[in-house]
Amino acid sequence: MLNTEKRNQNTTKLESMPTTEIVKIINEENSTVTAAVDKALPAIAKACDAVTTAIQNGGRVFYIGAGTSGRLAVCDAAECPPTFGVPYDLFNGIIAGGHDSMFKASENKEDQAELAIADLQEHNVCEKDIVIGISASGSAAYVIGAIEYAKSIDAVTVSVTNNPDTKMQKIADIGICADTGPEVITGSTRMKAGTAQKIILNMISTTAMVKCGHVYENLMINLKPTNKKLKNRMIGIVTEILHCTQKEAVDRLEKNDWVIREAIK
Repeated sequence: MLNTEKRNQNTTKLESMPTTEIVKIINEENSTVTAAVDKALPAIAKACDAVTTAIQNGGRVFYIGAGTSGRLAVCDAAECPPTFGVPYDLFNGIIAGGHDSMFKASENKEDQAELAIADLQEHNVCEKDIVIGISASGSAAYVIGAIEYAKSIDAVTVSVTNNPDTKMQKIADIGICADTGPEVITGSTRMKAGTAQKIILNMISTTAMVKCGHVYENLMINLKPTNKKLKNRMIGIVTEILHCTQKEAVDRLEKNDWVIREAIK
């Protein structure tokens, strides 16, 4: 039996616990996630370097998954352009079933490998791109189909799973496994497994963007002024880098079309 499908012996009396005990035990179980991710750091680092290389060679990044994994894929990809100032087609999140599956579960889609192939072909995935398949079980046919297709066109592949020794991990060029164990609710991988996946995707995108020069020290150097909050953040960044007043920062930004890199020259 997959570790993510086993019963958690710490939560077998969950329905009889008071609310404070339920939230406490959920939190205690969540605290084990970072340890699972820690063991996977060498593989995560390899994935970060592979993503960096792909981007530097003109390729794109494709996260692909079903259910929770697919939603996390879409979320991380969507957050990269505003954070790092990159084009919206550099990081791409694909969920089995498409747009509607973000808001309404469509579990049967994960069993259809041919859908993944069609989804990747629709995006014209090529050998310069990198495909990162995400599946807690490591057995979703949709995600396995995506990895197999990507390998057939010589694209680099990465698997992100929460069970060891899965087919996905074995066929991908780089296999990441954060073994998060049994869930609080048996089989509900939206919980610990999903949390680990979110952490891993954050690591991959953030590290790659740092290595590609989209971060200065630990500052969002490519931030875009799309709302008041972000404009204020940009002012703060320029003030921090140049050790100047807010007025001087605003003047520099306005003179340089709100491009931080130009404003700090």
